[in-house]
Amino acid sequence: MEITYMNGAGNDFMVMDARGLKLDFQALAIKLCKLAGADGFLAVDYSRKADFKLHFYNSDGTRGEMCGNGARCICRYAYDKGIAGAEMVVETDAGLVYGWRLAEDCYRVKLNDPLVLDLHRKGDVAYVELGDPGVPHAVAEYKGDLWQDRDALREEMRRLRFDPAFPKGANVNYYQWLGDAEVRMLTFERGVEDFTLACGTGTGSTACALYRAGKLPGGTLTAHNPGGTLRITLTHEGQKITGVFLEGPAQMVQAYELEIEN
Repeated sequence: MEITYMNGAGNDFMVMDARGLKLDFQALAIKLCKLAGADGFLAVDYSRKADFKLHFYNSDGTRGEMCGNGARCICRYAYDKGIAGAEMVVETDAGLVYGWRLAEDCYRVKLNDPLVLDLHRKGDVAYVELGDPGVPHAVAEYKGDLWQDRDALREEMRRLRFDPAFPKGANVNYYQWLGDAEVRMLTFERGVEDFTLACGTGTGSTACALYRAGKLPGGTLTAHNPGGTLRITLTHEGQKITGVFLEGPAQMVQAYELEIEN
């Protein structure tokens, strides 16, 4: 069976077409992610209400509600494999996600709208959930050199990831201002339990928190992650956020032929 190794701004995934197959996705996620050191596992399945369904698992085998970079990668996979067209709808555990092909290796997805947006869940740390059930994110500003200080920040961000203020745990997203609508980001991701090179839903959550706080009046954010640059565009009606659009790279890296028991 073909397994495709994909990369979205440094966030990497093992991807397969599992339509019609009965598989232990949890065990597969652990096994396949170890093969390439990937952050997560994505599987395409049949859907009655979308072009296809996305099963998403972290590298430790835990199931995730949704993944922004993974959604962009699965959209490219579906287009390249003839599963969907250049515009598509993906069923996820967090709700329906809409995707668009912009270029061969660039895709846009509409992330789920924020279900929870609490700017002061823990002091100055915001809490954002995208979707229902929502993908949980802790968002905070860092005023030093974020990437240079990353090793010193690891334990602090790990503690925040498990803080009881976040009942489901949280992906922890720190941002550093570079300009009026431009930030540098660093993410400690649950399920990976370490830094990842990018987090699409984390970037979207950061943009939502900044907009609600009045710090992103234009509703557009350019976010530089260690693995690449992502762009968020928000649509809004006053303070209400009506759309969260994530744009960035989606790359096919390598294909594996593996024996997988059905």
